[in-house]
Amino acid sequence: MLKFIATDLDGTLLDQEHRLPEEIFPIIRETTRRGILFCPASGRQYANLETLFAPVKDDVIFMAENGALIKYRGETLYLNPVPEELIRDALDAVRAIPDLFPMLCGSENAYVENSEEPFYTFARLSYTNCIKVASLNEVIGREKICKIAVYDQMGSANNCIKRLPAKIPLLRTILSGADWCDISAINANKGDAMRFIKNRFSLKNSECAAFGDHMNDYEMLLECGSAYVTENAYPPLKKLIPNVVPSNNEGGVLLTLKKILLSTENGL
Repeated sequence: MLKFIATDLDGTLLDQEHRLPEEIFPIIRETTRRGILFCPASGRQYANLETLFAPVKDDVIFMAENGALIKYRGETLYLNPVPEELIRDALDAVRAIPDLFPMLCGSENAYVENSEEPFYTFARLSYTNCIKVASLNEVIGREKICKIAVYDQMGSANNCIKRLPAKIPLLRTILSGADWCDISAINANKGDAMRFIKNRFSLKNSECAAFGDHMNDYEMLLECGSAYVTENAYPPLKKLIPNVVPSNNEGGVLLTLKKILLSTENGL
């Protein structure tokens, strides 16, 4: 029996214009009625997710910052920050590579030191609480840092993911989008967050379903008995996860959720 559904947002549930379909709210209310816990699982910050899902915010559990932060009904259940002593070196490594722009993603706020476009617009799109500072170094110690998001204007698969990991071996660097890499604590990922949720809510793999589109979703998908990727997903991920649903622009997640619910009960 299904008891938990997680979905990534950008590239998965959201369309190419980063819009959340309004249809998701009645679906979430129906899953809640049936005792199924719904989880937006994203690289975005909690404040942004809470705004997006405001009509149902007390009915969902939020997995933010690629699994480094989990919040439920306003309470922080889990936080796995970047070790403070490693942040400065990570920033130096990012700055040393041309065409990369770092953002410190704190448990409450995000911080940027660059205002170049399109980075600055993209940063504020996913981070509602986004603060411009003279240098990110001055932010270290201000609050717990969930991850360092890195915008790569050359394309992350061909640039930062090939160059950054060797420079910061004590941290985890993962592709999170066509133009983004994320740097986090070595064991911070959506899979580890998923294991925490399963333990906290006494869930079995077979009772969990998840949707994703990129490599930062892979560990989470492995933790769920029913794992799906969208047609537009990163090709290497599609090779690893064989269950493909229609693309984000075709509403693949919504269509599949409706089928799942119809298979367990006659209609919404």
